[in-house]
Amino acid sequence: MDESMQKLIAGHIRFHREAFPERRDHFHLLAEIQAPQYLFITCSDSRIVPDLILQTEPGDIFISRSIGNVVPVSGNDVDGVTATIEYAVEVLKVKHIILCGHSDCGALKAALNRKSLEKLPKASRWLHHVEGAFTHRQPLRPEEGEHAELTSIIRGNVVAQLINLRAQPSVAKALAHHILEVHGWYYDILTGRIEQYDEQQRKFLPLLG
Repeated sequence: MDESMQKLIAGHIRFHREAFPERRDHFHLLAEIQAPQYLFITCSDSRIVPDLILQTEPGDIFISRSIGNVVPVSGNDVDGVTATIEYAVEVLKVKHIILCGHSDCGALKAALNRKSLEKLPKASRWLHHVEGAFTHRQPLRPEEGEHAELTSIIRGNVVAQLINLRAQPSVAKALAHHILEVHGWYYDILTGRIEQYDEQQRKFLPLLG
């Protein structure tokens, strides 16, 4: 067995010996039921770890991940993201859906440079869902330097996917009954800070004020 797998196994050993016993009662409660209040839709990027960023525990958040934190809008497609949304809203009765993009997103880099997707036909098809990012791109911020254009499109993708999210039948119904709130976030990997999209001002503002 190679070293990379040994690392995972060693981590599980530490979990089973140290972390699990400390939370045995909590895991016992979770063994038969889950009741998260939040659905967190984010990117597959390995640098985005919701439980670390938000300091949440097992059972707190229901998570959907895909490259580009996409919410597809094609009505005839069967996909894991929209199925997860439907389940979270209709069955788990989550009260909040957070759609979170992040800095240095490879999916949006690829959308800017389609040539990089020539050997990735499935990823290329999937990333057609981020085309709305260009329509909703946010103002450039000079302080972001050479990353300003990419970051404006990443933020624009959050806005575009929020629109797609609101169009999901289960979400639209829950919003109409005022039993659900949706939020658009942008997470900066370098600083660890989150911005939230303000629907009224139509811009991203610091979550922490």
